[in-house]
Amino acid sequence: MTLSDTKPWWQGSFGYQIYIRSFADSNNDGYGDFQGIRSKIPYLKDLGIDFLWITPFYPSPMADWGYDVAEYCDIDPTFGNLDDFDALVEQAHESGIKIVADLVPNHTSDQHKWFKEARKGPENEFRDYYIWKDPAPDGGPPNNWVAYFGGPAWTFDETSGQYYMHLFLPEQPDLNWRNPKILEEFDQILRFWLERGVDGFRIDVAGGLMKDEQFRSNPEITPWDPEGDRWEQFESFEHRYDIFQKENHEIFRRWRSIFDEYGAYLHGETYILEPSGLAELLPGDGMHGGFWFEPMHIEWDPSEIRRSIVEVSELVGERILWAAGSHDMPRSPTRFGNNDLGRSRTLALNVVFSFLPGVPVIYQGEELGLIDGDVPEEHKLDPVALNDKQFGGRDGCRTPMPWSSGSNNGFSETQPWLISKQRDVSETAEAQIGKPESWHSFYKELLHTRRSLPDLTGLAVTWLDSGQGPVIWYERGPVGVVVNTSSETETVKLSLNSEIVYKTSQMELSESQEVAIPAAGAFVYLRD
Repeated sequence: MTLSDTKPWWQGSFGYQIYIRSFADSNNDGYGDFQGIRSKIPYLKDLGIDFLWITPFYPSPMADWGYDVAEYCDIDPTFGNLDDFDALVEQAHESGIKIVADLVPNHTSDQHKWFKEARKGPENEFRDYYIWKDPAPDGGPPNNWVAYFGGPAWTFDETSGQYYMHLFLPEQPDLNWRNPKILEEFDQILRFWLERGVDGFRIDVAGGLMKDEQFRSNPEITPWDPEGDRWEQFESFEHRYDIFQKENHEIFRRWRSIFDEYGAYLHGETYILEPSGLAELLPGDGMHGGFWFEPMHIEWDPSEIRRSIVEVSELVGERILWAAGSHDMPRSPTRFGNNDLGRSRTLALNVVFSFLPGVPVIYQGEELGLIDGDVPEEHKLDPVALNDKQFGGRDGCRTPMPWSSGSNNGFSETQPWLISKQRDVSETAEAQIGKPESWHSFYKELLHTRRSLPDLTGLAVTWLDSGQGPVIWYERGPVGVVVNTSSETETVKLSLNSEIVYKTSQMELSESQEVAIPAAGAFVYLRD
């Protein structure tokens, strides 16, 4: 039996995140949908994608665009129905592509039947499905916890005279994971989708399910300004009691036993920026993996890049999901320059990710080198846009996928749900597919090169750079990766019997085994 026969399917795979509302609209109503995704399966297969992570598609009032779930075992009509979902799973599987769904277990919509019942009063059988507390002695919230989106994490319920808790919007009340009935409900929810052929789940807010049993206030780091930026508000506290409780692992161990029955991939949105913290969230017997978010916060600087990859790779290894961007952060090319230099830097970073232990994932449009879309102020829809002075909200990274030069860049014949300025034709898939030196061609070649090389699972990383300077260089087994982070050309010398198998620009191996790497250039080599 070979290693490939025994290792989990996700090891060695390459993922692609689909923000379903903005990916592909099949019926010209302005919203992406399942049939739209189905129509792009050939595109995704040709690109070399192994699995799709699709953002929430459950019935929702869309206060937070689907991350406020009103029913866990159905489909929002915006995206289709269960038959459409089943057809997508079948077609994807026929093309060798797995489907990973997005589960939102920390909170529901306030329109979920559980919360509607819970609101009827303290004696209701669903009351304990959520977190309710009496006011503090001064009549205010029970403690000083704040929401990720700004403001207190508590909303007063006039009917009962109690507060309910929400780590996000008031329309997203947190579930009480200390109630055994919630565990049983989600066992059934998971099995419902796994039985339909889902190959895994990404767990939203994976560090937030359990809360401190005593609901103690968090230590304050700096004075909390309720009018401040949402990031400033959240970072005013040490989050000792509201998130990252050790009891979370009990939930994930329980789920792991279910997922292992199906050979399914259990991984999380593990939003913590310290390598040791990520390692604690992924002890090995719970979730199979978790996203590492530090690369979404770094400047293009060799010390920051090293800080974001070296230690965490050593501590967490194959359990990491690497990503340069997502639907919650400005696109990486925007952060790294908002131009072709930013695109080159993002490509180089993805080259680094592609051969490290773990699972790389790109966000839709990253393969086209997309920068953030331009959403006029009057058309912004992100519920936290006005309270996000740092990034201005998340609309820019969520604009519709540009497929062609037609109206609305080929996404829809009618006005899309999120209005943005027309992109240049050079940014479209139509203009880039099959064109040498296009961003699409560079990403496609990267994914196919990765698949053609020897299996690196279980092999350690050896860093060949000094830990300083502009060149980042590592080897893993017979495969080497070199990136130049500087604005000048840098030269490296390879060992004999080395062959360049992938490069992001014109680079050649000289007779003396030297390679001149342009600014933000990267290459991959194979040695005997």
